[in-house]
Order: sequence, then C-alpha cells, then structure tokens
Amino acid sequence: MADLTDNTRGAGLMMASMAAFTINDTFMKTLAGEVPLFQALLIRGIVASLMLLTLARIVGGMRLDLPRRDWGLIALRTVMEIAAAYFFITALFNMPLANVTAILQVLPLVVTLSGALFLREPVGWRRMTAIVIGFIGVLMIVRPGAEGFTVFSVYALISVACVTVRDLATRRLSRDVPSFTVALSASVGVTIFAACASLVTDWQPMSVLDAAHIGGAAVFLIGGYMFSVMAMRVGEVAIVAPFRYTSILWALLLGFVVFGEWPAWPTLVGAAIVVATGVYTFYRERAMTRAALVPLRTR
Repeated sequence: MADLTDNTRGAGLMMASMAAFTINDTFMKTLAGEVPLFQALLIRGIVASLMLLTLARIVGGMRLDLPRRDWGLIALRTVMEIAAAYFFITALFNMPLANVTAILQVLPLVVTLSGALFLREPVGWRRMTAIVIGFIGVLMIVRPGAEGFTVFSVYALISVACVTVRDLATRRLSRDVPSFTVALSASVGVTIFAACASLVTDWQPMSVLDAAHIGGAAVFLIGGYMFSVMAMRVGEVAIVAPFRYTSILWALLLGFVVFGEWPAWPTLVGAAIVVATGVYTFYRERAMTRAALVPLRTR
C-alpha cells in the first residue's frame, strides 16, 4: 500500500488539476457562439503544445527512448484524450458549466471500480460506500429525466468513459516515463485531430479578447495535463480519484461569477455530499495508515 505521503501528494495534485482544468473550461466556454469548436481547439492546442515543449526543454523533462509497451500506453492514452476533448468541449459549449462538470464527478466511482477490477488495488467497503454516496450526490446534481438532461449530457458521460481508460493507461506507465512526454503527446494528439477537423470548418475572425481567452485556456490546460498525469502516478486510485469532486466547487463559483449561472438547491446539496465523501475517503486512509504504523512503533 502506498504510504500517506504518496496519497497526500496525489490528492493535492488532483485538486490542482481540477482547478486548472475548470478554469480552462471556463475560458473555452466563453468562446461558444463566437469561435467554432475545432478552430478553438486547434489554436489552443498549438499554443499549449509549444509551451509544453519549451518547458520540457528548459527543465530537461523530455525522453523519447521509451520501451514499446510505454509508447503503446501513451498512444492509447492520447486517443482517449482526443475523444474526451471532443465530447466534453461539445457538451461544454451547449450546457451550463456546473452541469457538465457535475456529470464528470461520476469518474471517481468508475475509476475506483476499474482500478479494483483491472489493477487489483484494494478498495474497502467503507471507501466504496463513501464513493457510492458521492455518486448519489452527483445524481442529485444531474437529475436524470429533468429538463437539463439532454443529448449533450450523454456526450459528457462518453467523455467520462474516455477519461477512465486514459487514467488507467496512465497508471500502467513505467515510473521512468517523464510526465512532460505524456502531457505533450496528449496535447499534440488533440491538436492534430483538431487540425484535421478544422479543414471542413468555416473559420471565424477572432477579437483580441477571444485570442486572450484561448491563450488563458492553453496555460491552464498545461497545468491540468501535468497535474493529472502526476496525480494518477502516485498514491492509490481509490484515494486520489475522489478529489476530482473539488472541480464542482470551482465550476459553481466560476459559473456564477463569469456566466451568472446559479444552480438550484438540489445541485448545491449534491455538491456538498460529493465533496464530503472525498474528504471522508482521505481521512479514512490517514486513519488506516496511522493504525498500521502503531505496531511498528511499539516494537
């Protein structure tokens, strides 16, 4: 079992990743109706990829001489990143920020179950109960069958499946694979996909403000990429994954401040539930770690 330090680091990285991704989503959503989807994705991808490459060269974080197995996992992860980006951004352009973000909160349940099934990571009944309760909170936010649940909600759910496979592939990478290599591969993959799709898209002129929003999205996308890769490579999936729930807080805040979207009370109650389950899962792991250290200290 990973020690508390690894789990603490993983939780912190996951929270940082969720903050970065949600701010990136906010910048992208401001472009809806102004800039076509693939045009925005392509420009953001070019900026983000160039920034990542520059950072990697400065800190020496790139490595290409990787085993075939790792390149295969990186390729799988990149394909899932492309699919997730398409389905998620499409949903984001057509749904309130808090709603589409809330749907993504099913990820901890899916990733944890997948980690137990495919990676054989331990998941006790208390952890599983907490995550299931968190999933119920997500249902309170989404409220399937309500007017807000549309085909774009399905798009958001498809992106959940893609991110699940992406994260499991990340977990299987060797420790020697630099996070910069993984993040840059994902960024370049999404950029190439957007470039191909943009060939059949009617481009629109952009204002200085639109360009600034795409630049801001690129900066925070880099943070999201790097932190998410590092988070899934330390600690246990069952401990790290629930901290995705913190993105709800960011989505609620930014949705209100930027777009004037204030959710109904079931959404607020559901958000409180899912955040509480994530916090409980973390403290449960800390208690288990302390209990395991007691016999060692008494020897």
